Amino acid sequence: MPFLSSARKPYVIGAGVVAAAALLGAVSYTATKPDAPTASAARTPGGGESAPGAEPRVYPELERYARRDAEDGLALGRADAPVVLIEYADFKCGYCGKFARDTEPELIRRYVDRGVLRIEWRNFPIFGADSERAARAAWAAGQQGRFWQFHRAAYAEGAKEKGFSAERVAALAREAGVPDLGRFTRELDGEAARKAVAKDQDQGYSLGATSTPSFLVNGRPLAGAQPTEAFAKAIEASAAAAKQRPESVTPSETAGAGARDERADR
Repeated sequence: MPFLSSARKPYVIGAGVVAAAALLGAVSYTATKPDAPTASAARTPGGGESAPGAEPRVYPELERYARRDAEDGLALGRADAPVVLIEYADFKCGYCGKFARDTEPELIRRYVDRGVLRIEWRNFPIFGADSERAARAAWAAGQQGRFWQFHRAAYAEGAKEKGFSAERVAALAREAGVPDLGRFTRELDGEAARKAVAKDQDQGYSLGATSTPSFLVNGRPLAGAQPTEAFAKAIEASAAAAKQRPESVTPSETAGAGARDERADR
């Protein structure tokens, strides 16, 4: 799994995050933010598994990475679901596309639709200008409630080979049914989009993620487009653990309605 290096000062991270960084395949125990990822730094993202056959360890401090914001347009499922899967991904990443096409729909059917799982997306572009533009475009689509439709179009078979030029992301926005394309174009190139993408990147780097896709499941780090059952095992273990907590959340009617509306339009 590649490591993105630079001369910038490393982030200072906690012991649990350091351990998680090792599980996510980082060469260093501190994550450093690159000024500009090189082709060699990002040539084979996310294909590996974190400790194959081993039970992923839970790091409670990493559970706080979940935002659980009911207004988050880049999340799917009820905000108070007992399990949150956070995905750090790049639209130019082939393994991310594999996860989006082959694994995520099954997780949605088995867990999101039952109110067990919430999926939170984090833009983690590591392949240069096209990746950055696609990330900002996805965020802009999300501001009009069409993130998951854009996500599906951008990860369709053969989509990444067409690139993510300005014209291409506009075409994807049309395909996704973004209602106001003028607003989409303005927000795509706006400061808010850049800040939102940078915030997601900083969170990923602070965790120790250096390739895509990388995941957290209630504080359990998972790296790479692993088999569906690897995610199912982590989700079910997290759901069982959540039931044992005195402060375990109970899905509200309001959150459930929001989740149903989102799914109906997917």
